Amino acid sequence: MATTHRLSINPLPWILGDLAYHLDAGVVESALTDLKAVGYTALTVEMPAEMGVSEYGALFAKHGVNPAPGYFSGAFHDASAHAGLIEGIKRHAEAHAHFGLDQAFIAADLVPERIAAPAVGAGDYDGASAVIAEGMAEAAEAAAAIGVRYALHPHVGSLVEVESEVRAVLDRTAGGALGFGPDTGHLVWAGADPLSVIGDYADRVVALHVKDVDPVAREAALTAGDDYLTATLQRHVWTEPGRGQIDFTRVTDLLPDGWDGWTVVEVDVPNLPDRIASSRFALEYLQAQDFYAGTGA
Repeated sequence: MATTHRLSINPLPWILGDLAYHLDAGVVESALTDLKAVGYTALTVEMPAEMGVSEYGALFAKHGVNPAPGYFSGAFHDASAHAGLIEGIKRHAEAHAHFGLDQAFIAADLVPERIAAPAVGAGDYDGASAVIAEGMAEAAEAAAAIGVRYALHPHVGSLVEVESEVRAVLDRTAGGALGFGPDTGHLVWAGADPLSVIGDYADRVVALHVKDVDPVAREAALTAGDDYLTATLQRHVWTEPGRGQIDFTRVTDLLPDGWDGWTVVEVDVPNLPDRIASSRFALEYLQAQDFYAGTGA
């Protein structure tokens, strides 16, 4: 059982407040104010393009909130993009190192075909896993040289979506710098058994994204052939940890003794009536688990 637990939250419900992506200093400040009041003391690094690391860090310090691991994504299925992505992840890692973070998530960009038909491995992408693995391995090595370890984040709508793709990228990068940053919700929506996948790669788990899945909504979305936005915004496939089908006690039981990674609450679209209620429920649910008992968020 782990002995160090670091809880945080990704403020996506603030960034996606009106179903469009808005990220500026005002959004960050609003999220910091609201989530500190709920009880969180760490938020995911989501830095607006117009802000520098010093200005962004000062905003966190003003609210007495710590930065938590952020997320880097790119078109890793395109080999011609790898050089640019490696330079991009270096800048991302340097910002994390500035904030004293040594962990972050890495993912493949979403692609139109899978946004239209999510969670089923749509399309013919033979060979994509090998290209993605090569690019992510190089990017992770470059970031590791800066002192930040990146962890593969499976994502519905991307080319690291279904279990076979997750395993292919992890297997092809074994022994390198790339870790594993499972998102419980994305794994389950795409039909994977999170206990099997996390258990098989537990020694590479760097950090966790936690959200739950409403099994009734998931089945309805798959039956109806919902696209990604319909499934998440209208059908509410996502739900707060503890309100769906995932047994989080069994998930954390799989982690190695002494595991000291971050746990990031990430309920992109709240299922409870508002983002405050959603964030509070997730925090209280996790802190009631033995794994996180006595842990500050």
